[in-house]
Amino acid sequence: MIIHPQIIEKQGKKEYVILPYEEFLLIQEELDDLNDLHDLRVEKEISKDEPTRKLEDVIKDLNI
Repeated sequence: MIIHPQIIEKQGKKEYVILPYEEFLLIQEELDDLNDLHDLRVEKEISKDEPTRKLEDVIKDLNI
């Protein structure tokens, strides 16, 4: 991903970044995906010793 930031300085110190809105949305989506992946990995680790079931069995129990 290529971004086109505009840096705004205050008293010679970098203070703010402005991005085109579309680039902001892409970064936000990437961060959301990264957070989802992190949450998935945490839950997978927490539940690693729990018993599992086949998807077919779950579908049968739900009468789908």
